[in-house]
Amino acid sequence: MRETVKLISMDGFEFVIDREAAMVSQTIRSMLTSPGGFSESKDGVVTFPDISTTILEKICQYFYWSLQYSRGKETEFHIEPELTLELMMAANYLHT
Repeated sequence: MRETVKLISMDGFEFVIDREAAMVSQTIRSMLTSPGGFSESKDGVVTFPDISTTILEKICQYFYWSLQYSRGKETEFHIEPELTLELMMAANYLHT
């Protein structure tokens, strides 16, 4: 069985994704692997109080797309124009 993590949006919506996919983000990787005893590393749950459900869903899609791309599967990743600004801000925070 694959290891999963739960990402929670500011609206309280929960996304359960593969830990490997979540590790695409340097920020999430640090939260989940830091030895400081942070709750994220213990529980595998990361809450994003400033990221909406729509944006977090797109970010999760990107994590899986990025894994596929790194394995040689080159496909397009479509971003709706109205999401661009919010996605850029979230991507900057998540270091993706």
